[in-house]
Amino acid sequence: MEAREPASLRIDAADETTLKISFVGAWLGDGRPLDGNGLIEQIRAAGSSLTRIEFDSSALSGWDSGFVTLLLRLSEWAGSESVAFDDEGVPGGARRLLRLAQAVPEREGARREPKRQTLLSVLGGWAIAFVTDLAAFVTFIGEWLLALLRFFSGRARFRWVDFGHFLQSAGVEALPIVSLISLLVGAVLAFVGAVQLQMFGAQIYVANLVGLGMVREMGAMMTAIIMAGRTGSAYAAQLGSMQVNEEVDALRTFGISPMEYLVLPRSLSLILMLPLLCIWSDVLGIVGGLIVAAALLDISLLHYLQQTQEAINLMDVLTGMIKGLIFAVVIALSGCLRGLQSERNSAAVGKATTSAMVTAILLIVVWDAITTIIYNRLGI
Repeated sequence: MEAREPASLRIDAADETTLKISFVGAWLGDGRPLDGNGLIEQIRAAGSSLTRIEFDSSALSGWDSGFVTLLLRLSEWAGSESVAFDDEGVPGGARRLLRLAQAVPEREGARREPKRQTLLSVLGGWAIAFVTDLAAFVTFIGEWLLALLRFFSGRARFRWVDFGHFLQSAGVEALPIVSLISLLVGAVLAFVGAVQLQMFGAQIYVANLVGLGMVREMGAMMTAIIMAGRTGSAYAAQLGSMQVNEEVDALRTFGISPMEYLVLPRSLSLILMLPLLCIWSDVLGIVGGLIVAAALLDISLLHYLQQTQEAINLMDVLTGMIKGLIFAVVIALSGCLRGLQSERNSAAVGKATTSAMVTAILLIVVWDAITTIIYNRLGI
């Protein structure tokens, strides 16, 4: 391929009031040495008594739309400065495009101008988005409750095979990660408690700290957060992908409710499994505390378990399970709602997955605080 001569230009004074601009080489893409504003600056520097501009394109080997844009900018400047713009020396095609652009004026409002929002406008937008999101969530909960009533009346339609798969995914398959995190959380609680309680010679109460902390609070909280990241986000990704493939629309076309067929089996499986996982988490947390107590505090196995048994009762276990039940509803509905709200592209599916996890964790913390206040008021 023949190499093109690089783009350049030359500005010559034809007389005291006329400048002649000669274009050389290929004025294509990034090869242009300057834009319209740069050319105007050079023309201003060339002469102060300018009344006419002429062109010579005999050495021009190529041009594109950027070259026409440069000429258009120069023409607008010349009109504003009462300088004659002689385009006879411009290539024929570029001259016709230039005259066409000048013949059709720019439509008012067509050019986007960045608008700077005020603080009040930004806060108002956030408030509107929050209310809209809250209304969508409340509506979704209402539809889910109606589907739940149809399920208990035997009129809900979904595949029990799918329900079994969701039970396995939310139960047995989640045991390894829940076990590991719970064991470590119990060990951390015991270690932190041991450092403080040893100062008073009350290290045996590490068992009370770990037992009550895991059973009433940390077991349900950590399990819920794990399941929000593992299962809730998976629900959002699954339903979001179905939205992209128009499978949800296909279900509606066949007269099948997505709430019953898709949301109900997922939510029921998580509601059944999460309280059981909370109990498992409590046990593993106590075991983690036992390991630390035996290693650092020389507390025997029987002494530790006896102290734990005295510290916790059935009501403490039930409070944690009730929290786990609430968290299960929050996680399942957050994941399914964000998945069904997903737009029909891959980026939206990723956004829905992230939003599901953030929403679930936020609501988990909020409901944990609410239930803790209620328990405190009731003296539980």
